[in-house]
Amino acid sequence: MAHFEIKDLSFCYPAARSRLALNNVSLTIEQGEYVTVCGRSGSGKTTLLRHLKSVLAPHGKIKGQILFDGRPLKEVDLREQASRIGYVMQNPDNQIVTDKVWHELAFGLESLGCDQKTIRLRVAEMASYFGIQDWFHKNVSELSGGQKQLLNLASIMAMQPSVLILDEPTSQLDPIAASDFLNTVRKINRELRTTIIITEHRLEDIFYASDCVIVMEDGKVIANDRPERIGEFLKGENNRMFAAMPTPVQIYYGVQERCAGSLEVSVEGAGKSAETATVAAKQRLSELACPLTVREGAEWLDKLFAGVTITETKVDKGQKYIEEDIKNPAVELQELWFRYEKDSPDILKGVSLKVPKNSLFAIVGGNGTGKSTTLKAISGICRPYRGKVLIDGKKIDKYKSGELFRGMLAMLPQDPQSLFVHKTVKEDLAEMLPRKLSEAERKARIAQVAETCEITELLDSHPYDLSGGEQQRAALAKVLLTEPKILLLDEPTKGIDSFFKLKFAEIMAKLKGQGVTIIMVSHDVEFCARYADTVSMFFDGGIVTTNTPNRFFSGNSFYTTAANRMSRHLFENTITNEEVIALCQKNL
Repeated sequence: MAHFEIKDLSFCYPAARSRLALNNVSLTIEQGEYVTVCGRSGSGKTTLLRHLKSVLAPHGKIKGQILFDGRPLKEVDLREQASRIGYVMQNPDNQIVTDKVWHELAFGLESLGCDQKTIRLRVAEMASYFGIQDWFHKNVSELSGGQKQLLNLASIMAMQPSVLILDEPTSQLDPIAASDFLNTVRKINRELRTTIIITEHRLEDIFYASDCVIVMEDGKVIANDRPERIGEFLKGENNRMFAAMPTPVQIYYGVQERCAGSLEVSVEGAGKSAETATVAAKQRLSELACPLTVREGAEWLDKLFAGVTITETKVDKGQKYIEEDIKNPAVELQELWFRYEKDSPDILKGVSLKVPKNSLFAIVGGNGTGKSTTLKAISGICRPYRGKVLIDGKKIDKYKSGELFRGMLAMLPQDPQSLFVHKTVKEDLAEMLPRKLSEAERKARIAQVAETCEITELLDSHPYDLSGGEQQRAALAKVLLTEPKILLLDEPTKGIDSFFKLKFAEIMAKLKGQGVTIIMVSHDVEFCARYADTVSMFFDGGIVTTNTPNRFFSGNSFYTTAANRMSRHLFENTITNEEVIALCQKNL
């Protein structure tokens, strides 16, 4: 039986006038299915999901019909929707309503009017199932981002919903916590037959597990099929959404595209045995199925290179990182120690680093290790009780009030909503400009940064009506208008799609060319591997290691890229899709 039937659904936000957020969407989602919805930021994914629960449906003009278990959704009372349709949001802090873990687990059941015995039983069961026993009595404020999101999931599952909707649930989590969380969601689907409807920009951990993948573009559904067919469809259509496909899919089609032609040429000058091996490899290239997971990708490489002698196993590592060689760093931290309260544990424990000028310096690590606190210390928001912060060679406390943020330093916080204080994006951008500018100059500056960050069509929208990725782009535009020499970014790629990541990388490269130094805290290891100049790993309040991306990621087992995990048994230090494809081409 179909859980949801969506018939010719169209929707328009009040400020958008004629722009449809959803355009004639028709879908059927069966009971027990695992459905992944993907697409660019602003393609309508979140808007679609929010319409599947009446209390979360956005305000605006709507046409069409949504049926839940054969009944119009608007006729299903809110109590039944609360118990049967679970919803996990992007930001766990937006969903948690109590101060204690145990109370959060019980809150939904209390709201439904369950008796005390039922509440105790279900809370105990969920705490055991999700491994929450060790922090059952903790304050919610003490939890990491991953624990908060897991608590949200457990609180919803305590109500035993038949449908679980998740809107980019791992956007705030580090790669390992994100993988654990999504594995738990998969387990719920497999063992409890709970219907899963999920949107994600990082498809590595959910694409293969999906029964069907729905691709959205400009409010329309352009594809709805099995995952193994989606990659082929997007590649055949030359659709930009192909850039969001999991690493094994991108490498598979990349090798096919790059090697099919080169194999024709290489056979002519090869010896007899090499010729036979190369012809066999070409045959296999056309016959082997597209891998969806890292494991399948590694097995695909083994089969592809069966009988072929691999002569090229390395890529150029680039220049080695030596901290002693850095003269006149843009930012220097010397033995920083910091705690939020007098009697609380230290968050920063002797943090020391030097950030070279005109570089992109990435900081990675698990939730709660001190990464964001370090950015706050650099910006002067947090004052360490020991150690020094030097900005452009000058102690931070030597800067006069406000001087630091006038063309010297700017920060994009983890929550972009904290930057929005006006009713439209345009007004928010305008407040960052100097008053001395003429009206024509102000309009030109806003138009330029809006075009750069791809938010021109959103200037008249309310910031809170935007999707998570669109809010991130608008916040970035607001920060860029300050024209800083040092730019601090806390999770800047959170919620943005693969296409804008390419644009974002171009923006970062342009800023570096203009003499800007960028310090970025990120869970996006793929982005850091491809575009960072230097990568530091945080653990337990300190820096464990700092190195160039290739040396850093190729030496890790878990904190590395999917391309590295997929190819490391054949190639020594490949960390990006392009590097794997290039070595495949050389060896074939």
